[in-house]
Amino acid sequence: MTPAIRLAAIAAAFLTALSPVRLAAQQEKMVDGIAAVVNSNVITYGQVRELLMFRQRSMGQQQMTEEMKEKMQESQDAAINDLVDRQLIIDAFKTDGFQIPEYVVDDRINSLIREEFGGDRTSFVRTLKAQGFSLSRFREVEREKIIVQAMRQKAVKSDFVISPDKIEAFYRSNIAKYSTPEEIRLSMIVLRPEAGDSDDPVTAAREVAAEIRQKLADGADFGGMAQMYSQDSTAELGGDWGWIDRKTLTSELNQVAFSLSPGELSDVIQVGDAFYIMRVEAKKAAVTKPLAEMRDEISAKLYEEERLRLQKQWIESLRSKAYVKIF
Repeated sequence: MTPAIRLAAIAAAFLTALSPVRLAAQQEKMVDGIAAVVNSNVITYGQVRELLMFRQRSMGQQQMTEEMKEKMQESQDAAINDLVDRQLIIDAFKTDGFQIPEYVVDDRINSLIREEFGGDRTSFVRTLKAQGFSLSRFREVEREKIIVQAMRQKAVKSDFVISPDKIEAFYRSNIAKYSTPEEIRLSMIVLRPEAGDSDDPVTAAREVAAEIRQKLADGADFGGMAQMYSQDSTAELGGDWGWIDRKTLTSELNQVAFSLSPGELSDVIQVGDAFYIMRVEAKKAAVTKPLAEMRDEISAKLYEEERLRLQKQWIESLRSKAYVKIF
C-alpha cells in the first residue's frame, strides 16, 4: 500500500464532509489553481488544503507533529481523487432526481449536538465558528455526507453471500494468522568473558558458569543468581525472558531451550565466547484455531472486501460516463 493510499484511508472519515461546489462559486478560489474538473464542477487546490485543514481541526485540536504534516502532504493526490469521487456521486444523485428532506438533515445535526455536545446548541455553534464553519455551511456538509452514504447503499446491494468454499480457501491460505506457535516461559543467565579477569577470559567465564550451574542444581534461587551474575538486559528481572517462540533466540539456543521440560535446567551452553544457562518454567503447545471458530470472522472480512470491490466498480462506472480531468 502506497503512502498516499494509506493516508487517504486515515482521512476517509472526513472526506465526505467536503465536496466541490459549482464553478460560478469558485472564481474567488481559482488563484489557488485547478486540481481537477468533474463535469461542470471544479476542484481547486484551495479545497484540497481546506479538506486537509479540516482533518487537522477534527483531531481534537492535537498538536501537528512534523511527521503528521508530512503524511498530510502525502495524502494530497488521494484526497483529490476522493473529492472527484464524491462529486461524481453527488452529480449522479441530482441526475436521478433524488432529494434529501430537510428533516433528515435536521435529525442528523440534532443527533450530533445531543451526542457530542450534550444537547448544548450554543456550544455547537461556537465550535463551528472556531473551526471556520457557519451553520449553513455545516448543513450543506452534512447533506452531502447523507447523499454519499445513501447513494453508496443504493448502488451496492447488501444481500450477497460469501460462499463456504471462499471462506475455507481464505482460511487455508492464511492459516498462519490463526495459529499460535509453540512457546516457552524462559529464564536465562548469560555470562561473557571480561578482559583483565585472567590471562584466559573465556576459560574463566566458563568456570564461573559451571560454578553457577552447580549452585542452581543444588537449589540456589535462579532469579537471585541471575541478578548477581547475568550480563544481559534481563538481569534485573532475575533472568526472566517471559514467553518466547522460536523466533526469539538463535538456532543453537532454540535447540536446547525447546527440548527442556518445565522446571528442567540446561547444561552450560557455549555460543561463541558467551555462556548460557537456561531453565524452562512452563510450555505452551502450538495451537491452530479451527475453521468453525473463525468462520464468522472470515465471512465478515470477505463480505467487506467484496462490498468495497463493488463500490469501486460502481465509482469506475460513474467516471466512465463523466468528464473528469485531474491536473
